[in-house]
Amino acid sequence: MGCSSGGCSTGGCSSGGCSTGGCNKLNTYDWLSELVMPPSTQLFNVVEVSFKGTRKEYYRNTNNLDITNGDLVVVELENGYDIGKVNLKGELVKLQLKKAGLSPESEHIKRVLRRANEADIARQKENKELEIPTMFKARTHALQLGLNMKLSDVEYQGDRRKATFYYTAEDRVDFRELIKKLADEFKVRIEMKQIGYRQEAGRLGAIGSCGRELCCSTWLTDFKMVHINAARYQNLSINQLKLSGQCGKLKCCLNFELDVYQESLKDFPDKENNILEFAGDVRYRQVKSDILKRVLFFAPMGEIAGEWIELGVDKVNEYLALNKDGVKPELVIKPKAEPKKVVELDFKNDMGMDSLTRLDDKDRKRNNNNRNKNNNRNNANRNANAEGKPQNANNNRPQQPRPVNNNNNAKPQQPNRPNNLNKPAEERLPNNKPVAEGGEKPQNNKPRFNKNRNNNNRLNTPKPNDKKE
Repeated sequence: MGCSSGGCSTGGCSSGGCSTGGCNKLNTYDWLSELVMPPSTQLFNVVEVSFKGTRKEYYRNTNNLDITNGDLVVVELENGYDIGKVNLKGELVKLQLKKAGLSPESEHIKRVLRRANEADIARQKENKELEIPTMFKARTHALQLGLNMKLSDVEYQGDRRKATFYYTAEDRVDFRELIKKLADEFKVRIEMKQIGYRQEAGRLGAIGSCGRELCCSTWLTDFKMVHINAARYQNLSINQLKLSGQCGKLKCCLNFELDVYQESLKDFPDKENNILEFAGDVRYRQVKSDILKRVLFFAPMGEIAGEWIELGVDKVNEYLALNKDGVKPELVIKPKAEPKKVVELDFKNDMGMDSLTRLDDKDRKRNNNNRNKNNNRNNANRNANAEGKPQNANNNRPQQPRPVNNNNNAKPQQPNRPNNLNKPAEERLPNNKPVAEGGEKPQNNKPRFNKNRNNNNRLNTPKPNDKKE
């Protein structure tokens, strides 16, 4: 009866909008709360109060306080008081007392003192903030003393007079020295309580492999022993990693459906590896069974990749009885039915539009058309080359030969620019200057620089501090 069952309203569990209260740990749904009791009927004065983890206790409302489910109350203890939450009240508490083995007139049932005020709530928050540092310090002392134990949780009393340490251990632990150190450091009364691994997982809480909260931390109260035969009865693979829960033990859910499997296995053969003999010296051995479908599978003996046959439990028992009497019946194998063809329906919405992939089809057709055009153009050019015709049929202009230039980086010369190479040798001068009289050519002393910006190609000009030879 949690949020997954639709018990939560729009407010959600965190905002107190859970109508069933099933999100609380080990909560009981009060199905009598909506019934109107007769005026002369007096309500049962014992209420169920829950504390940290899975701990629940019962207290008597002697002061007739107006309390409802979910209210924080201050309850009486032997040496002090504690703060808890009202989990259940009314006639259903009688059933809970009967389940716990308590009598409504028992002296062990203490009183509800008052409703918790703001100071009590603030003190409870402070106690919760101190729990984690206290547990880490206690673990440090346990390691220094060399104790083979694991401290898993700490719970402070409401008045902070007592602290209860929950631990798990394989063997008996002598923690007297540890209690002395903890009492001297925290100045409270120390109580050590040993719990099992399943109770530890229930107190801490976690998410199981099924994706939901652990059963031991939500609704499971009694922990029964889980045997490995429960997995064998259900034809589960014996894998310790898959069969173990968060506590390291076998999962409690292995016992949930065990009775159904055991009842179904009564009609199955006693042996697991049965062998059936048929006419013509044909023998089949059992390889697999489906308990819920009441079907067994057999494979032919002597064939490596033989085809399996599927037989019902009643038919197998009949064949085994005939083989026991020495009779080998005829094996009738029914032909397998052909799988039905899946008819793919085109999607159309209420507006009459086409399928959702209509745009993808258009893009695919456009790409195919472009690819076909390119292929046709390439084929036409290839045929033209074979016939000795120019490649471009649409261009009738003669192709101009490109100038041959071995230097790939050099630019082709422009024909309209005047070039000194076309002149005679005597007229070929730099900068097109005339020849001076006397036949001497003028010398050009202007240095030439390379356009490439590289220090190696620059002219080495003398610096003012350099000495001239």
